[in-house]
Amino acid sequence: MPRVRVATLNVRNRADRWLARRHLLVEQIMAAEPDLLSLQELSMPIGQGAWLKNQINMRLSGSTKRPYRLFQKRKQHPLYGYLEGIGILTKLPVLYHDAISLGYGGRVALRVNVELNTHQSLDFVAVHLHNVSHDQQAREEQVMTLLSWLNSRRPVPFQVIAGDFNEVPNGLAIQYLKKALYRSAYECRHGHEPLATYPTALVPESDGWAGCLDYIFISRQIKKVISASVFCERPSPEDDTLFPSDHVGLIATLEIGE
Repeated sequence: MPRVRVATLNVRNRADRWLARRHLLVEQIMAAEPDLLSLQELSMPIGQGAWLKNQINMRLSGSTKRPYRLFQKRKQHPLYGYLEGIGILTKLPVLYHDAISLGYGGRVALRVNVELNTHQSLDFVAVHLHNVSHDQQAREEQVMTLLSWLNSRRPVPFQVIAGDFNEVPNGLAIQYLKKALYRSAYECRHGHEPLATYPTALVPESDGWAGCLDYIFISRQIKKVISASVFCERPSPEDDTLFPSDHVGLIATLEIGE
């Protein structure tokens, strides 16, 4: 059975001490070395996604061209699309990629369909949902749109949806996914979601709220979750308030059914 290591992280664009934390971020992604990584809040003006890819590739292989490729999608908004987008880093061969608009400030979902070593393919989808905390119905609507798209346009049985959902575990969007028979990889291994994926000590001005906002969801045809944990969660050895991001990431190793 093929195994795939998938991950997600909101990188917080260039806010909150980006120049100080960027090499910490690179080092912890390299240590985990996922096959597929969903990235949210990429700063487009500074080419943040390309910088991350180039740094990781150079340190792993001595070339900016391997082992990772980068796919990106700007928000579909005249201002926010200039500033920010989402992306996917992949070590696996890509058969095709596409995206869909999810509204609410130009939110988008980005899909890459990758080839597995069994000559089957897997959809890996990066998402970053609407961020107004009380607007649960908007996020539920976005998830409904996303699933309709995935399962009507070039559908495949093996699907992973990873990102910052801006929704707590009992929220409408998360419950809709579970009713649609998608499983949370972390919950599969531990029986519950992480206590919190936001915030880290990078944002001391936080109002004191903490919770789980980030998830890796898998379709029911994916056979097994071998492991699941948080990652990019370690502070700098010299500064316990300096983290790779204001979110911690999630990473999971999946066994894909034949």
